[in-house]
Amino acid sequence: MGSYLNERGRRILAALDEVSAAHKVKPAAVALAWLMARPSITAPIAERNQHRSAHGFRVRRALELSRDDVEALNAASAY
Repeated sequence: MGSYLNERGRRILAALDEVSAAHKVKPAAVALAWLMARPSITAPIAERNQHRSAHGFRVRRALELSRDDVEALNAASAY
């Protein structure tokens, strides 16, 4: 895990925290919605556990990220 907790990783976590606070949801919900908002990702799979997968699909219906949200997350994750 340590290799991911670098400057880029901290930027991503900060952006996830900011967007999740704005939407009053958990960062994991924002992460899934962000993946689903990306046209290059066709099937984000978060967990094999059926309960968690079902939660992910509820997130898709309940959480629409704005263009600004997606751009902030994309900028934070840029290399």
